[in-house]
Amino acid sequence: MNKSKVNKAIQVALVEDDPNLRANLTTMLNGSSGFQCQAAYPDGLAALRGIPANRPDVVLMDINLPGMLGTDCVRELKELTPNLPVLMLTVYEDSEQIFKSLMSGATGYLLKRTSKEKLLEAIREVNAGGAPMSRQIARRVVQYFQKVNELPTDTRNASVVVNLTDREQEVLAALAKGYAYKEIADLLQISFETVRTHLRTIYEKLHVHSRTEAVLKYLGR
Repeated sequence: MNKSKVNKAIQVALVEDDPNLRANLTTMLNGSSGFQCQAAYPDGLAALRGIPANRPDVVLMDINLPGMLGTDCVRELKELTPNLPVLMLTVYEDSEQIFKSLMSGATGYLLKRTSKEKLLEAIREVNAGGAPMSRQIARRVVQYFQKVNELPTDTRNASVVVNLTDREQEVLAALAKGYAYKEIADLLQISFETVRTHLRTIYEKLHVHSRTEAVLKYLGR
């Protein structure tokens, strides 16, 4: 990452229909060092008109929007701006909604009850190329795919891991179990940056661009 991007405030676009929450999130972002609310949209149609033209760094997207669901908005946004990271911020924590959001192209998934500190940390992470997701949400994703595929917990796709080193396989296995990057570092007794380096290599070898895609391949989807 170049120095100019590090020093630049992260431009965030909000897509949220609740006017009070939209105002609160706008105030929170603008009042936090290193962040700026570039624009706030009340629905998916307005977001589709404004976001591709304004090119924010990160989008915070609700699911239950009027006129167009957030998952549908994400899908259309990703067609227009493929590299734009979208972070779902919603009250829904059931596996089906999580699955739909991630398959539509969302990079991460957080609940609205997430603390301010964790939300800002997640925005930084997704802006840096990560895929923020609480451990509980990540486990729901894994459990969902295991249920769909009727796979036991230890099952892995042999064709996927064959080109990975032993350490990379350990990192991917921990990722698939829902561990956050810092937790993987602690578990394997390596640094946070080493985890990120391994993940970049794993993504390159698996020809994927996100945590979700890597876990999908690992589970044989």
